[in-house]
Amino acid sequence: MSRDTFAFSSASLRSLRLEQELQDWEDARRALAHRRVMLRRPLPAAPRLRHGNERIQTVHAPPPQIKCRDTAIHNTFMCGDMKGVYAVLKEPGMVNALMETVHEEMVWTPEMGMWTLSSKIKQTSALRLAASRGHSACVEELLFRGAEVDADPGGRTALHDACSGGHDVCVRLLLDHAADPDLLAMDGNAPLHLCNAPHTYQCAELLVSSGALVNVAQRDSCLTPLHVACRRGLEEHVELYLSYGGDVMARSQEGETPLNAACAGAERPAEMGRYLRIVQNLLAAGADAQTCGRKKHTALHNACGNCCPRIVKLLLEHGARADVENCAGYTPMDCLLQVIEDYPEQQPEIVAQFLLNYGAKPPSPRMLKLCLPSLATLEVMLNCYPVIPACEEWLEDTTDQITKDHQCFLDAVRQMSGQLRSLQHLCRCALRRHLGSLCHISISQLNIPSTLKDYLLLHNDGQLR
Repeated sequence: MSRDTFAFSSASLRSLRLEQELQDWEDARRALAHRRVMLRRPLPAAPRLRHGNERIQTVHAPPPQIKCRDTAIHNTFMCGDMKGVYAVLKEPGMVNALMETVHEEMVWTPEMGMWTLSSKIKQTSALRLAASRGHSACVEELLFRGAEVDADPGGRTALHDACSGGHDVCVRLLLDHAADPDLLAMDGNAPLHLCNAPHTYQCAELLVSSGALVNVAQRDSCLTPLHVACRRGLEEHVELYLSYGGDVMARSQEGETPLNAACAGAERPAEMGRYLRIVQNLLAAGADAQTCGRKKHTALHNACGNCCPRIVKLLLEHGARADVENCAGYTPMDCLLQVIEDYPEQQPEIVAQFLLNYGAKPPSPRMLKLCLPSLATLEVMLNCYPVIPACEEWLEDTTDQITKDHQCFLDAVRQMSGQLRSLQHLCRCALRRHLGSLCHISISQLNIPSTLKDYLLLHNDGQLR
């Protein structure tokens, strides 16, 4: 009748049909449950007492856990209001009560073919709320009254929350009450993984001194706390983990080591010194500069991609290969060329010198246009060729400001394009080709004037000969 009266859309008809099927299924389930109850055998009679003074032991089921959705009570523990805490805890069951919040979210329902409003319930506990805000007095009171220290409503324990917030007093209280320092949360993180900011150092120190596994791996990514500290540039954390036996050769799911993580994290010039010291500590602890991940991406690739001259030099001095390719066919030199536009002030020409002096091959002439934001880098690259490649096409992309500031140099490039260089330059190219990857070490040991050493090692002088 409804179809004749109202014009239902196909989605509405689908929804009605689905609701009818669900109702039929529920009726069938209840009928089956009723038949099972009727066919169930009765329980045997209770045993009779042989003597009048005997008693049958009774087992009482534990009381059901209290669920609280009162935001006022939630705020009491979040704010550390001890007067309010004492009032709430007059009910003993509130110590381990589930604190629930309900959020309405729009979710896509494929069966109905439409967006529907769905209620999402998030759970926590009084202990988690207090520990996440660092209210140590509240945490101590809850633990004194028997709060479950390793309870994880919502997928995390109070220790996870305290470490994430850097609340070391709460961490100490929880550990003193036998909290498990290696318990993994629902997302796979141990408390040490959440010590990922400078202010969490005291928490990390308390955890490892209490026996936490310093090489515990994240469930999915297999990252260790050392990976996390290196990626975030946490120098003190790295030194702490290394002093407690942190594995510098531990590999993540992608096959990367903490050294890869440190070189990948050095993105900001202001933080370069901190990451350099971390790399030094890792190499001193036995890290291998040649290791690569599953995609054959080495720490040197990462350092060149972030244009870090001092880190690049350190890796090359510890055996990193300057000519190795990743699975995409990119060498460290290719990674450098792709970021010169982003880091023109971070001396990309120094990185290029180090790579070429440790055996990197000169880039393809068609890649030279990527050096235009840094003409000092372009000079280093051109000094690798016996003949300056044709430059008409890629010099057209030079900005007016660069042309104005470096008119003489660009004119020299155009004039010498396709012509043989000087005999002095050709001798330099021949010597460097003969020495190969030993160029830097061999030339540095020669008993020749420093100006000649600089010339052989491609130091800039602003001229093309």
